[in-house]
Amino acid sequence: MTKRFFLETVGCQMNVLDSELAAAALLQAGYRRTFERRHADIILFNTCSVRQHAEDKIYSALGRLKHLKEQRPDKLIGVLGCMAQKDQEAILRRAPHVDLIVGPGQIGSLVSLIEEHQKKQEPRIAVALPRRGHRRETVAQSFTLYDPDRVSEARSQRHRAMVRVMLGCDKFCTYCIVPSVRGPEQSRPAADITAEVRLLAEQGCREITLLGQTVNSYRSEENGRQVRLSDLLERVAEVDGIRRIRFVTNYPRDMTPDLLQAVRDLPKVCPYLHVPAQSGSNAVLKRMKRGYTAEQYREMLAAVRETLPGAAVTSDFIVGFCGETEGDFEATLRLTEEARFKNSFIFKYSPRPGTKAHELFPDDVPEEVKRRRNHELLALQNRISEEDNRRFVGETVEVLIDGPSKAAGGNASADGDAHAAARSEANGEKLQLTGRTPCDRIVVFDGEASWIGRFARVQVDRVSAVTLFGTAVSVES
Repeated sequence: MTKRFFLETVGCQMNVLDSELAAAALLQAGYRRTFERRHADIILFNTCSVRQHAEDKIYSALGRLKHLKEQRPDKLIGVLGCMAQKDQEAILRRAPHVDLIVGPGQIGSLVSLIEEHQKKQEPRIAVALPRRGHRRETVAQSFTLYDPDRVSEARSQRHRAMVRVMLGCDKFCTYCIVPSVRGPEQSRPAADITAEVRLLAEQGCREITLLGQTVNSYRSEENGRQVRLSDLLERVAEVDGIRRIRFVTNYPRDMTPDLLQAVRDLPKVCPYLHVPAQSGSNAVLKRMKRGYTAEQYREMLAAVRETLPGAAVTSDFIVGFCGETEGDFEATLRLTEEARFKNSFIFKYSPRPGTKAHELFPDDVPEEVKRRRNHELLALQNRISEEDNRRFVGETVEVLIDGPSKAAGGNASADGDAHAAARSEANGEKLQLTGRTPCDRIVVFDGEASWIGRFARVQVDRVSAVTLFGTAVSVES
């Protein structure tokens, strides 16, 4: 009897890609996927350790599975990803019914680890070496580069795909656990990346996103010559069938002139740049060990605006970091007002054991102050976003259609899109669809299920801070 697996993902786009690759390996090994935990023989959680809330969510889910495991001891429960690398045996102390603990560098061995557990019926722990106490090269080798053949059935959207261009991070920002759980920075060979993009194009992908923790730090060597991200973009842009190319996430100091010129000169590369600032205060940036000042961030932003006047720039911010004063927070508000980001992802500081901030600085900003600053910065960003979106009213934008909007019953799975589309088709109704512009603005409009995965021209009728609403003018065949 074919065994079924359930895979839930928490965290960033890198985690989403890891889950896709894990699902692809399981599908190729003959397992079937289910989106219902109760139907699964194998229950897997791909986890995040960037904030405490993400970890708490996973431990709560594991706790709820204790009784299910007692009733069905044959069910396999696995914890994958960053939390597995960080907590390791501690997961078994909190949830002794867990069978597999697999770090992000060992996800390529998932199928064999499952088979080993089924034979020996004892917990399996597969993680990479810690960064402290070992040579960098040795640690890097323990984080296995894992990029198998892509399987379109493993993606929630067949027309979009993410491609990993590098692993790990060497920036060591004091608040960030990523260098510890994802290992040293390693760039993949450009030829391997280009071959993978060709395969995705053959599978029907129209848009790809190149992924790296600091993607614009990408450097590889080929025939004795260095290949930068700008060079990689040029190669990927030559792949037939790919219409759009994005890349995330960028580090401010590595936003070089050649990269900006590549975005300007390559029509397939979307004028969308996610460049986290994290704070507008030099004192906070120094404690964060971000490696730049607020003035240098503004200079980078000025270079972006000069080379790419119409580009959409987005940011990340942490409020309530150790020692952040009201003056520091006011500096963040000023930077946000001046920069006029398309949107920002705003987080309250969450102490992470194993980081330098946790070792060196007290978490001295009260929770109610963090919450108030979070709301204030979000309100400012929403005002800016809505003001800037108003210029699109009456304009026609190009949209790559993703599927039904949440209001139409779509969710994060291909199954959810298919069910919503099938309902609409059966009832002869128009479907509320959603898609994105080249600048990554979300557009909602009425259409047909058969349009999913195609490009459309949509006239914008009204806007909110996060969404453009419009009417389809034309759809490509």
